[in-house]
Amino acid sequence: MSETHDVVIHHNPDCGTSRNVLAIIEAAGYRPTVIEFLKTGWTKPQLFGLFAAAGLTPRKALRTTKSPAAELGLLDPLVPDEALLDAMVEHPVLVNRPIVCTPKGVKLCRPSETVLDLLDRLPPGPLCKEDGQLLINAEGRRVG
Repeated sequence: MSETHDVVIHHNPDCGTSRNVLAIIEAAGYRPTVIEFLKTGWTKPQLFGLFAAAGLTPRKALRTTKSPAAELGLLDPLVPDEALLDAMVEHPVLVNRPIVCTPKGVKLCRPSETVLDLLDRLPPGPLCKEDGQLLINAEGRRVG
């Protein structure tokens, strides 16, 4: 059984965590809508909606490593949310990823096994992340 459009992943194919999350979703039998946000970019209303649904603030969603956050002066806690959002629209890489949307909710899926909370069914096991960490055992149960 495969469902289309029940799962949306805001994905960066160069990110190991994002690749792990996509692999988990697909292993569970979903055909997600994949949005490569580095190509499509973000809009402020889109970010407002995603962050609100995920219970995130722009500060909590800010990617601080492997991004230009420090060079842009965004690590200062006094930088207002509006300025963070403007920077995220201008530099999509500033948004931490992957963000996954399902009928069960919206989450920033870091670590990657967080996505399991958003799925109606688990992938068959055994299932490991790229680094070999076991997520689902041979009996189909979550590990850890």
